[in-house]
Amino acid sequence: MKQAIRPNAKDDILRQFRYYLLKDEFDVANRFLEAVEESTEALCRMPHIGTPRHFKNPVLVGLRSWAVKGFEEILIFYIVESDTLRVVRILHGKRDLKKILEAEFDDDPPLPPV
Repeated sequence: MKQAIRPNAKDDILRQFRYYLLKDEFDVANRFLEAVEESTEALCRMPHIGTPRHFKNPVLVGLRSWAVKGFEEILIFYIVESDTLRVVRILHGKRDLKKILEAEFDDDPPLPPV
Protein backbone atom coordinates (compact mmCIF):
# COMPACT_ATOMS: atom_id res chain seq x y z
CA MET A 1 0.00 0.00 0.00
CA LYS A 2 1.31 3.45 -0.83
CA GLN A 3 0.97 6.47 1.40
CA ALA A 4 0.01 10.07 0.75
CA ILE A 5 0.74 12.64 3.42
CA ARG A 6 -1.40 15.78 3.26
CA PRO A 7 0.38 19.14 3.55
CA ASN A 8 -1.10 19.84 7.00
CA ALA A 9 0.24 16.50 8.25
CA LYS A 10 3.70 17.39 6.92
CA ASP A 11 3.42 20.71 8.76
CA ASP A 12 2.43 18.81 11.92
CA ILE A 13 5.56 16.67 11.67
CA LEU A 14 7.80 19.69 11.17
CA ARG A 15 6.13 21.59 14.02
CA GLN A 16 6.72 18.72 16.45
CA PHE A 17 10.30 18.25 15.21
CA ARG A 18 11.03 21.96 15.74
CA TYR A 19 9.46 21.81 19.19
CA TYR A 20 11.98 19.16 20.24
CA LEU A 21 14.84 21.14 18.67
CA LEU A 22 13.84 24.29 20.56
CA LYS A 23 14.02 22.28 23.79
CA ASP A 24 17.56 21.17 22.80
CA GLU A 25 16.36 17.59 22.49
CA PHE A 26 18.13 16.78 19.23
CA ASP A 27 18.08 13.02 19.76
CA VAL A 28 14.36 13.10 20.55
CA ALA A 29 13.69 15.18 17.44
CA ASN A 30 15.46 12.65 15.23
CA ARG A 31 13.81 9.71 16.98
CA PHE A 32 10.45 11.37 16.38
CA LEU A 33 11.04 11.60 12.62
CA GLU A 34 12.13 7.97 12.52
CA ALA A 35 9.13 6.92 14.62
CA VAL A 36 6.67 8.69 12.32
CA GLU A 37 8.19 6.95 9.31
CA GLU A 38 8.19 3.56 11.06
CA SER A 39 4.59 4.03 12.26
CA THR A 40 3.24 5.03 8.84
CA GLU A 41 5.05 2.10 7.24
CA ALA A 42 3.42 -0.23 9.80
CA LEU A 43 0.03 1.28 8.95
CA CYS A 44 0.66 0.66 5.26
CA ARG A 45 1.23 -3.01 6.05
CA MET A 46 -1.82 -3.27 8.36
CA PRO A 47 -4.03 -0.25 7.61
CA HIS A 48 -7.05 -1.30 9.65
CA ILE A 49 -5.24 -1.61 13.00
CA GLY A 50 -6.01 1.99 13.92
CA THR A 51 -8.99 3.00 16.03
CA PRO A 52 -12.00 4.17 13.97
CA ARG A 53 -12.91 7.81 14.65
CA HIS A 54 -16.25 9.48 13.96
CA PHE A 55 -16.76 13.13 13.09
CA LYS A 56 -19.56 15.17 11.52
CA ASN A 57 -17.50 16.13 8.48
CA PRO A 58 -18.49 13.62 5.75
CA VAL A 59 -15.05 13.91 4.18
CA LEU A 60 -13.65 12.23 7.29
CA VAL A 61 -15.72 9.06 6.95
CA GLY A 62 -13.39 6.15 7.59
CA LEU A 63 -10.94 8.20 9.63
CA ARG A 64 -8.73 6.14 11.96
CA SER A 65 -5.99 6.99 14.43
CA TRP A 66 -2.82 5.28 15.56
CA ALA A 67 -0.14 6.43 17.98
CA VAL A 68 3.36 7.25 16.80
CA LYS A 69 5.58 4.47 18.16
CA GLY A 70 7.42 5.71 21.23
CA PHE A 71 5.42 8.97 21.22
CA GLU A 72 2.03 7.55 22.20
CA GLU A 73 0.46 10.95 22.91
CA ILE A 74 0.96 11.92 19.27
CA LEU A 75 -1.62 10.40 16.95
CA ILE A 76 -1.60 9.74 13.24
CA PHE A 77 -5.04 10.40 11.73
CA TYR A 78 -5.50 8.63 8.43
CA ILE A 79 -8.01 7.32 5.92
CA VAL A 80 -7.61 4.09 3.93
CA GLU A 81 -8.68 4.52 0.31
CA SER A 82 -8.28 1.68 -2.15
CA ASP A 83 -4.50 1.07 -2.16
CA THR A 84 -3.52 4.35 -0.47
CA LEU A 85 -3.08 5.32 3.16
CA ARG A 86 -3.91 9.06 3.35
CA VAL A 87 -2.33 10.68 6.38
CA VAL A 88 -4.62 13.60 7.23
CA ARG A 89 -2.98 15.01 10.37
CA ILE A 90 -0.46 14.07 13.06
CA LEU A 91 -1.55 15.70 16.31
CA HIS A 92 -0.89 15.61 20.02
CA GLY A 93 -3.85 13.96 21.73
CA LYS A 94 -4.34 16.87 24.14
CA ARG A 95 -5.24 19.29 21.35
CA ASP A 96 -8.84 20.00 20.36
CA LEU A 97 -8.93 17.11 17.90
CA LYS A 98 -12.61 17.44 17.06
CA LYS A 99 -12.26 21.11 16.13
CA ILE A 100 -9.04 20.62 14.15
CA LEU A 101 -10.18 17.54 12.23
CA GLU A 102 -13.69 18.72 11.43
CA ALA A 103 -12.25 21.94 10.01
CA GLU A 104 -9.56 20.07 8.08
CA PHE A 105 -11.22 20.22 4.69
CA ASP A 106 -13.28 23.42 5.07
CA ASP A 107 -11.18 25.23 2.47
CA ASP A 108 -10.34 22.16 0.38
CA PRO A 109 -12.51 20.29 -2.07
CA PRO A 110 -13.14 16.63 -1.17
CA LEU A 111 -10.32 14.27 -2.02
CA PRO A 112 -10.73 12.49 -5.35
CA PRO A 113 -10.95 8.70 -5.25
CA VAL A 114 -7.62 6.97 -5.63
